[in-house]
Amino acid sequence: MESNLPRNRKGQTEEEFLAAYHPGNYERPSVTADILLFTVDDMKDGTALVPDKELKLLLVKRRDHPFIYRWAIPGGFVDISESIEEAAYRELKEETNVENVYVEQLFTWGDVDRDPRMRVISVSYMALIPKNSVHPRAGDDAAETAWFTVRKNKLMDLSETKSAWMLSLESEDKQVKIAYHVTQEGNEVTLTPFDGCEEGLAFDHAKIVNLALDRIRNKVEYTTIAFHLIPEKFTLTQLQKVYETLLGKTLYKANFRKKIAPMVLKTEEYMDEARHRPSQYYRFNPGYKETYY
Repeated sequence: MESNLPRNRKGQTEEEFLAAYHPGNYERPSVTADILLFTVDDMKDGTALVPDKELKLLLVKRRDHPFIYRWAIPGGFVDISESIEEAAYRELKEETNVENVYVEQLFTWGDVDRDPRMRVISVSYMALIPKNSVHPRAGDDAAETAWFTVRKNKLMDLSETKSAWMLSLESEDKQVKIAYHVTQEGNEVTLTPFDGCEEGLAFDHAKIVNLALDRIRNKVEYTTIAFHLIPEKFTLTQLQKVYETLLGKTLYKANFRKKIAPMVLKTEEYMDEARHRPSQYYRFNPGYKETYY
């Protein structure tokens, strides 16, 4: 029976091959998991009845080398006995005390020199959550946590295929502003810190944030990810403000409401608005099926 088993060039069966195999004979990269936690919050300087929103990203301040005291995306090394996704959830809990959130994979980062310690491959994830659903605090190897307002605005078109943008991250509480000049041409992206902002994010995390913003803007057009950012009950105006924040542009009210009509259901509750007609609360329609993925 054994003579019929497939053998390699050395005449080994798979069982014999594995018995003789020594993983230590080969260099192996380490693997990390990083998680971008996004939310939206009311702009503090707004006076409107329904305030404009701003997109925020949770960052941690590193307490050890490399990039000590620099702001970074929460994350860390994958243990040998866990999946990469399990590591992402674990690191988020250990570094920020946030748990029980839905995450989705963003991208895998594998530049040879992305970590000064050794060869490290990182798998990034992102999650969108309502602001009042989490109360992060620093832990493990993070000295601090903070919500940063994150924006990406186009500066100009450099050619038919090339454009220049500004990526900025700002925390009023920590009085920190980080800004990059971003040049994009197809899949080629170059980030350069603006003057006065040389101390940017740790590692290549600015590239990760930049891609995450592009992914969010793309997905909000054809998926229901925006609903992860709002409470269970919301007005249509509040929902439109969230969409406008994610897309970075103003939307026409009538067109927006026609588009999202199948995604929402009316409730019997109303928002108490002094001097204004009360706005009805809605909730997400669990029966809605996305038609494009």
